[in-house]
Amino acid sequence: MEMIADILLVAGAVSAAFYCLVLGRRLKRFNSLEQGVGGAVAVLSAQVDDLNKSLNAAQATAAGSAKTLTELTARAEGMSKQLELQMASLHDIPTGPEVPEQRPEPASVEPVSAPPPSETAQPMFVRHSSNGANQ
Repeated sequence: MEMIADILLVAGAVSAAFYCLVLGRRLKRFNSLEQGVGGAVAVLSAQVDDLNKSLNAAQATAAGSAKTLTELTARAEGMSKQLELQMASLHDIPTGPEVPEQRPEPASVEPVSAPPPSETAQPMFVRHSSNGANQ
């Protein structure tokens, strides 16, 4: 009886050793860096690092764009104020020599014709220099 018990005990130990050997091989394949979960984890880790780098670059670009946009907006507001001042100052500029209005005599029936333009008359359009000074 003891002999049967010893044989069963040896058989159980051998089967447990075989089971451990199979599990060990499966675990090696499971943790393999090329094929198993270890490889998937390594690939995902590399992708996370790449995404972090891309995100940092995108944030830096967005911050630079926001700064540039803020500067351009401030510049546009300044130019708008200058244009408003120039438009307001245009109302103060005389349009030409003041000519007193001539009233036709009531006894005259002839139509009054417009005088011919003189060569010394003021030009219709005046060009100003780019720095804002009148020529």
